[in-house]
Amino acid sequence: MKTVLATLALSTLAVAVGAAAVVYSGIIDVGADSPHSAPLHTVLEATRERAVAVRARDIEVPTLGSAEQIRSGAGNYAAMCVGCHLAPGVAPSELSQGLYPAPPRLAEASGHDNPAASFWIIKHGIKSTGMPAWGRFMEDQYIWSLVAFLEQLPSLTPQEYQALVNSSDGHQHGGGEDDTHGTSGAHHAEGPPPTESHQPAQPEAHRHADGSDHAH
Repeated sequence: MKTVLATLALSTLAVAVGAAAVVYSGIIDVGADSPHSAPLHTVLEATRERAVAVRARDIEVPTLGSAEQIRSGAGNYAAMCVGCHLAPGVAPSELSQGLYPAPPRLAEASGHDNPAASFWIIKHGIKSTGMPAWGRFMEDQYIWSLVAFLEQLPSLTPQEYQALVNSSDGHQHGGGEDDTHGTSGAHHAEGPPPTESHQPAQPEAHRHADGSDHAH
C-alpha cells in the first residue's frame, strides 16, 4: 500500500513539475493570431458548452417575442453587439476579424433554440473570449429583450434589421450606458443642433499599413 501511495505521489509531483516547466518556458503561444490545436479547441468548446448548459438549466424563460422586446433588443444589439457579432448587411469589422476565438455571426447562426443559455451567456459572459458580462450593467428585462431579438435576427433582411434599429430607443438598459463599445448602425435620439461654441469633434482618421483609412 505504501508503495502505491509513494508511486502516486511521485507521479503527481512529476506532472506538476512538468506543467510548471511548460508554463515557465513560454512555449505556449497565447497570440490571438495563432489558433488552438484541433484537440485543444474541441476540449475547450465542449467545456464551454457543458458549463453554460449546466448553469442555464434552472433559468425560467419568460414569454418572449413581443414587438417592444424586439425593438428594445435591436437598439441595444446595434449599440453593444454589432461590432463583434455583425448583423444583416453589416460587413466584417476589424474587431470581429481580430478576435480569437472568432465571435459567431449571429445573423447567420441557427443556435438560438435555447433562450436560457443565450440569457446566461449575455449576462455572465465567457472567460478569455472577449464576450463581456453584460449583466454587470444591464437589468434582466433588457437582457431578455436581447434574447428575443436574437431569435428573430437570422430571419431579418438588412432593411428589416435597420428599420427595427431605427424604431428603437437606441442604447438603453436601465442606467450606466456609455459609448465605449461598437455603435455601428445604432439609432440615437436627435438632440438640439450644436451651437457655435460646441461644434462636434471631427472624426479621427486612422491609416493602415496598406494605405487605407477610415474614421473612428
